[in-house]
Amino acid sequence: MGDNIQYLTLNNGIKIPILGFGTYQIPPEETKQAVLDAIDVGYRLIDTSQFYNNEAEVGEAIRESGVGREELFITTKVWISNYDYEKCLDSINESMEKLGLDYIDLILIHQPLSDYYSAYRALEDLYDAGFIKAIGVSNFYPDRLTDICSFKRRVIPQINQVEVNPFNAQYLAQANMEKNGVQMQAHSPFCQGKRDIFKNETLIKIGNKNGGKTASQVILRWLVERSVIALSKTTNKDRMAENIDIFDFALDEEDMLEIMNLDESKTSFFNYQNPETVERFYELL
Repeated sequence: MGDNIQYLTLNNGIKIPILGFGTYQIPPEETKQAVLDAIDVGYRLIDTSQFYNNEAEVGEAIRESGVGREELFITTKVWISNYDYEKCLDSINESMEKLGLDYIDLILIHQPLSDYYSAYRALEDLYDAGFIKAIGVSNFYPDRLTDICSFKRRVIPQINQVEVNPFNAQYLAQANMEKNGVQMQAHSPFCQGKRDIFKNETLIKIGNKNGGKTASQVILRWLVERSVIALSKTTNKDRMAENIDIFDFALDEEDMLEIMNLDESKTSFFNYQNPETVERFYELL
């Protein structure tokens, strides 16, 4: 299943699996078993967040998986309410306790809002101290990413985790990340099931052409072909195995062009340049 999983190398030399398992919107009571199943079928990159309220359950699964800590790549994210420097340090200490880890492979600033500069400085200090192996940001548009890369951060972000799917392919954003030496990581590759993506005729046609692959497998393979780290989520173990089984085929130029033609360069979720989006996140606090 996941035996042939590939790795990418981040700008600090750390290797990261190109496919990962996301835990967004998995209830805490279901998280432990979901992560155990994901690890069992071959996932080695597990993504959580302070906001998801399931770090403790992810930690339980890590301890019970039987897989060595050095084989796993664990990501969490700092939530907006913890962007003060000291609060950020305290929140990461709490995350490490919940996860039961003495280091975390990757920590991201979850949203490009509020005082993320202070939070990022806290990440840099923990990175320098060895408690974090890689640091980065999430949902940063090209202007915000260039800002944090340009204005003399001590550590250039290793990762920017953003929405990437066939309807919002983020080609220009990826080019900007590559220019800045930042690796693109995709959340919501299946558009969280919106717009009947699994029934999309183009994706189904490409899957049939490539030996009967599913739309989800085509999407994940499309991301791998672009050297984008992809996070997928399901609580169904058979689908987990299906989603990681994408290393026995490759998309040709025609396939890639057809998927490119699906791109609308428009988010299906939140536009962070929209004042109403900022107000909505403020209300969450």
